[in-house]
Amino acid sequence: MTHISVTDISHPGEQPGSWKKYFSFSTDHKVIGIQYLVTSFIFFLVGGIFAMVIRGELITPESDLVDRTVYNGMFTMHGTVMLFLWTFPSLVGFANYLVPLMIGARDMAFPRLNAVAFWMVPVVGILLMTSFLVPGGPAQAGWWSYPPVSLQNPTGNLINGQVVWLLAVAISGVSSIMGAVNFVTTIVKMRAPGMGFFRMPLFVWAVFSAQIIQLFGLPALTAGAVMLLLDLTAGTAFFNPSHGGNPVMFQHYFWFYSHPAVYVIILPIFGIFSEIFPVYARKPLFGYKVVAISSMLIAVVSGIVWVHHMYVSGTPGWMRLIFMLTTMFVSVPTGIKVFAWVATIWGGKLRLDTAMLFSLGGLIMFVFAGITGIMLSSVPVDVHVNNTYFVVGHFHYVLFGTVTMGLYSAIYHWFPKMTGRMYYEGWGKLHFWLTFIGTNLNFLPMHPLGLQGMLRRVSSYAPEYEFWNIIASLGAFMLGMSTLPFIFNMVISWMQGEKAPDNPWRAIGLEWMVSSPPPVENFEQIPIIISEPYGYGKLEPLTANNPALKNAD
Repeated sequence: MTHISVTDISHPGEQPGSWKKYFSFSTDHKVIGIQYLVTSFIFFLVGGIFAMVIRGELITPESDLVDRTVYNGMFTMHGTVMLFLWTFPSLVGFANYLVPLMIGARDMAFPRLNAVAFWMVPVVGILLMTSFLVPGGPAQAGWWSYPPVSLQNPTGNLINGQVVWLLAVAISGVSSIMGAVNFVTTIVKMRAPGMGFFRMPLFVWAVFSAQIIQLFGLPALTAGAVMLLLDLTAGTAFFNPSHGGNPVMFQHYFWFYSHPAVYVIILPIFGIFSEIFPVYARKPLFGYKVVAISSMLIAVVSGIVWVHHMYVSGTPGWMRLIFMLTTMFVSVPTGIKVFAWVATIWGGKLRLDTAMLFSLGGLIMFVFAGITGIMLSSVPVDVHVNNTYFVVGHFHYVLFGTVTMGLYSAIYHWFPKMTGRMYYEGWGKLHFWLTFIGTNLNFLPMHPLGLQGMLRRVSSYAPEYEFWNIIASLGAFMLGMSTLPFIFNMVISWMQGEKAPDNPWRAIGLEWMVSSPPPVENFEQIPIIISEPYGYGKLEPLTANNPALKNAD
């Protein structure tokens, strides 16, 4: 292999360590990854403020905090921002930063396409935020935007909140499709010599599986958004029932992608857990190949489960039965992963640093979410709790309890690699406990509320629901407060934290073979892979051309 010096840089104008590069049109995958992460976290705070308004309204039975139309805009924008501007971009940010490093590549396959895909994300955010300024305010039809509700335009203006929402979702879809093409190409074509598919880290397997889902499913949502936009602006009748359209067809377009999108989100978190548990348990990952295959199995099965969101949409009984069985089958490959993680942790030399605490907390949340998910896959239970807070509680245990906890775990674990600085462990553990307690206080009460019949998306409710809503709102406010020690920790640590060694956790993986932060082109010499990952306690090195990196005890 040939050596490449730092003077052979293909990213002109970018100086390592210069903060200005994060505000530029960079083609360095590491810079783009951090751009994604910081941008998405800003919108996470925005979406959190919307959540505070929602929970502030629901702390009393009466609708007495904001106008009902404002409330409708709040829950619509909360869901939209948290999905399209927090979870998706933050996970793409980690994938951008880590995948080339983990597979021994110097960059993504298409660096300029990578940069363009990122810069579409701020455009989406700006569009959604400016929708508060158009006549009638932002979209109010929920993040599903089901017609005919989403086709209403009481102001009569061509430019309205729903039109802006649909434009933003369509642009977000195009950005994600571009990213999916880039990731799949990078993983297939740019792996280091010797890295077959069954020598790839499981985070790479997870990203690969998730982006395959994006390629097959996302065009459906993007097409549905464009068709709905045409109904709203050009007078077409794809989904408009008053002109012969079929509104249920939009549900098929929407959920054909939007349920697999849950796996697009959760699969990288599974990959993060698979990377972190072996490091902090000092044990090889149990069942590596089976866990890898399970990610692809989830990707395949995810394409045949979407109708379980439509049990009460006139779905015939035979179709309900089929999709109930396929939805339940998803628990098999996900259960494989959970058993592998537990087996990895069992008997290990556990080091309960902040990253490990967040991964353990995320795993606990996911197991609970999986139990309620199996309940919701059953037709009788789902019909009973349809559109109630039981569904909201389940969904948030997945999207916040598992995904956000997993993202925090990843931030703490790879923070020294990204910044070259160590974070403050005490602040990190305070952040964990506030988040863990606040999450359960916020979302656990939603399950009894839903079983008792409280509907979602309401700003007022019967007095008998007040107790659980007070608990949920207090938990939400604790979650809001939990971000403060995190922000303080990240900012102060990045500015003046203790200088990090190249491999502070004694982890095994190509990303830990390079300096912290990594050089622009990652590797002076492309590594040659000669063993599987996660070989803790084994004697063979990971690579042939860096035998000094032994698989750690």
